[in-house]
Amino acid sequence: MKLSVNGTSREVAEGISLADLLAELGVDRSGIAVALNDRVVRGAAFADQALREGDAVEIIRATAGG
Repeated sequence: MKLSVNGTSREVAEGISLADLLAELGVDRSGIAVALNDRVVRGAAFADQALREGDAVEIIRATAGG
């Protein structure tokens, strides 16, 4: 199925969870925020959050500095 990750179209397996997607992308889950269709998903819910065709996932990494 197709979904958007940070604005880029991506083909993923049917029924993949948000946690599985992050693992597939090699994303370190510390220091990130994730929005699914413009709604923030808590880290504790990543494994339970199933993705669907056409979903938009935004992964934002916190950076320190100024």
